[in-house]
Amino acid sequence: MNTPGTTPTGPYPTPRIIAMANQKGGVGKTTTTINLGACLAEQGYRVLLIDLDPQGNASTGLGLNTRDMETSVYDVLLHETPLEDCLAPTAVKNLFVAPSNLDLAGAEIELVPAMGRETRLKKAIEAIIDQFDYVLIDCPPSLGLLTVNGLTAAKEVIVPIQCQYYALEGLGQLLRNVDLVSKNLNPGLGVSRIICTMFDTRTKLSGDVVSEVREHFGDKVCQAVIPHNVRLAEAPSHGKPITTFDSNSTGAKAYRAVALEVSGGAQIGTR
Repeated sequence: MNTPGTTPTGPYPTPRIIAMANQKGGVGKTTTTINLGACLAEQGYRVLLIDLDPQGNASTGLGLNTRDMETSVYDVLLHETPLEDCLAPTAVKNLFVAPSNLDLAGAEIELVPAMGRETRLKKAIEAIIDQFDYVLIDCPPSLGLLTVNGLTAAKEVIVPIQCQYYALEGLGQLLRNVDLVSKNLNPGLGVSRIICTMFDTRTKLSGDVVSEVREHFGDKVCQAVIPHNVRLAEAPSHGKPITTFDSNSTGAKAYRAVALEVSGGAQIGTR
């Protein structure tokens, strides 16, 4: 395993288990999870992306056909299938996915009577963590048992926030839930980074939102911002991260800059 350098909120030894969370939908959370994972893999880290959202967008966004899967995260959480049995490689070297599909939609209810319901993902990750430098958990835009599993398994939380008027809406509740999980299930859990997404250079509003977020959260906010970029929106329909769909686009350059901040600027080359 590799040890990245120090960030303003570091240092962070690997392996790092990161929950990507925001209870507000449409903030670029899955897009950020996919592209951050691809950029970290491009740096040379072995990265596992766990798709914890029943919509399965992180899986399809990396080219997987969720209808053809024999096992998924649903089986890991409900049937205690080893996580290793449902890992799938992607077209990006060093990037692997534990996919999701619509079966996971019923997990919120099925997990209620289950023993150790909040820690099932954590135990599954512990069995394979030595194989990876980063585990990114794409949490659903809700605060149910799936997200609780993600937060309980994680060592830190990254929050994508879109540069729009309601940027901070719901963030307070998310932070309170992170605090509750920290107190009751996962001591030490906290927000390590906030990533500003959908930045529109044509509007004053985007700049105002970024300034407000920085005022509230200081150096937890990444210096690089993710632009509102057509190529970023097109990439998932081709089953590719932006780094392979359009490597020279402004979106790809922005996510590479964010990945360097998240990893502490360490680039370890190719394994």
